[in-house]
Amino acid sequence: MIKVQSSLTTSAPKRDPELRKAAEAFEAVILRQMMASMRKAKLGDEMFGSSATDNFREMADARLADSMAGMRQFGIADLVEKQLAQKK
Repeated sequence: MIKVQSSLTTSAPKRDPELRKAAEAFEAVILRQMMASMRKAKLGDEMFGSSATDNFREMADARLADSMAGMRQFGIADLVEKQLAQKK
């Protein structure tokens, strides 16, 4: 019996976990910038605005951006990872 290897069977490329982590960090930076821009576009004055509130919001936004990047919903990290993986 002759074994024929199909050209359709392709093994999944090995993923570099460090590259993935860097791509997610890049996506998180972009998301933080986007959220900062949205915060600057406020429509009115805040009643209880203070520098402490601003600092807390920045920390919360940073954490949210990190979580969103890890969820792979925007695709930025996937594109960066794919492009940089080709350079290896």
